Amino acid sequence: MAATGSEKQGGDGVKNFYVSTPIYYVNDAPHLGHAYTTVAGDVLTRWHRQRGEKVWYLTGTDEHGQKIMRTAEANGVTPQEWCDKLVEEAWKPLWEHLNIANDDFIRTTEKRHTDRVQEFVQDLYDKGEIYKGGYEGPYCVGCEEYKLPGDLIEDEAGVKLCPIHKKPVEILKEENYFFKLSAYGPKLMEFYANNPGFIQPESARNEVVNFVKQGLQDLSISRSTFDWGVPVPWDEKHVIYVWVDALLNYATAVGYGANQEKFDGTFPANVHLVGKDILRFHAVIWPAMLMAQGLPLPGKVAANGWLMVGGEKMSKSNLTGIKPQDLTSHFGVDAYRWYFLRAIAFGSDGSFSWEDFSARYTSELANDYGNLASRVAAMVGKYFGGALPEATASGDAEKAVQEGLAKAVATADEKIGEELDFQAGILAIFDFVKQVNGYITEQEPWKVAKDDSPEGQARLATILYTAAESLRGVAVLLNAVMPETSQKLWESLGAEESLGALADQRVQDAGTWGRLPAGATVTKGAVLFPRLEEKPA
Repeated sequence: MAATGSEKQGGDGVKNFYVSTPIYYVNDAPHLGHAYTTVAGDVLTRWHRQRGEKVWYLTGTDEHGQKIMRTAEANGVTPQEWCDKLVEEAWKPLWEHLNIANDDFIRTTEKRHTDRVQEFVQDLYDKGEIYKGGYEGPYCVGCEEYKLPGDLIEDEAGVKLCPIHKKPVEILKEENYFFKLSAYGPKLMEFYANNPGFIQPESARNEVVNFVKQGLQDLSISRSTFDWGVPVPWDEKHVIYVWVDALLNYATAVGYGANQEKFDGTFPANVHLVGKDILRFHAVIWPAMLMAQGLPLPGKVAANGWLMVGGEKMSKSNLTGIKPQDLTSHFGVDAYRWYFLRAIAFGSDGSFSWEDFSARYTSELANDYGNLASRVAAMVGKYFGGALPEATASGDAEKAVQEGLAKAVATADEKIGEELDFQAGILAIFDFVKQVNGYITEQEPWKVAKDDSPEGQARLATILYTAAESLRGVAVLLNAVMPETSQKLWESLGAEESLGALADQRVQDAGTWGRLPAGATVTKGAVLFPRLEEKPA
């Protein structure tokens, strides 16, 4: 059985937790759909860093192929000029804006990639895995994929359309080189059976298994009717099929053929995050290519659903591609990062609406979370001069809060860190926020403060310590999702001075009660989630 991403280790015995996004086509600027997957990967890798693990997070751009060539021609520039402009002016700045902490950004036009792609394909050719042939069939330039006739849909005039882009396919006929993909069907089926969690969610796994069961066709791995791509090393009249080129980024970016130590300590990916429209490439073609080369297979391919606007898949081609900056300028970057993972079950399609975002922001972020932080800081300031008091009068109510935090930590760690169920993990954290709000409402510290007796003051101190210590745990748990806000809260609680950097706090220890020391300086900082202005026109 092939090794998977969770089994193989580097020279020091510890493998990086390696997560990748798809590399994105640069035929236009990024939209919400691209950012959704990239934020999910960022939250996942930040979470594992907060566990104290070695992490490698890769994203990048896919810059070859007919679609890029045509886009560049339409804009009167060379394909390389077009790619350079889009990457430097649109893609990289957006990831920086969204606070994406990627470890590398791979471009498929880089020499570190193209040289290794040629070597990989040459090796397969030398092993007899690639042969020359011809092909004629329907091709979608938007997908950069030959389509099976059964995959196509028809418009009212009977024209065959790509089911994803809703545009007519082209009938292509050309001489190509083929990879013997059909030979890997039984091996793939065996691998799926032995690794039931390899493809997620279950609906995606079922789709792939059923597709492979029907029998695989050999894969055209070259194109000969245009030249924007990596040349086939033994026949430069051909360029390597853009998807073969693209998939290899997951190996070339971590040292394949160039840095064996880095490669051994990182490859294969623990998690490939992909859109469901490119699932087959990652769950069928990519593992077959790795099998052919004798390389270990990824741990997991996780397919997220589509973001829908007005019932249509968000994309550049159907004009529903909303800019992330349209939302961050109104709601803020942290709220943006939170909303899509909170509102949509990862792996399912989800609809975006401005109204839903506004309602959740006001209810959950501003009222539940932000208001809790403000109230606690204000009361510690008012009743104890900003010095966190010691808890000396704990009872059942406090025990319930302590148990609530421990439960939130355990649930969030399992859901986010292991299952990629970001929504359930975030909900577990916010359920605890609601519990703490309920605790304060029931204990009524503003009334207890009127009791000047030692017992009354001890009770007040315990209530406010319990609330502040709860927020300490919440800051750690939400650091992967909302890093800027969590840092503000961390500093407001005096935790930076008393406990050290937030990034150094282990998520698995966040539920250990009593870490925030009495005497910590609590200050009321800026409002975490300001009241929203009117929706911009």
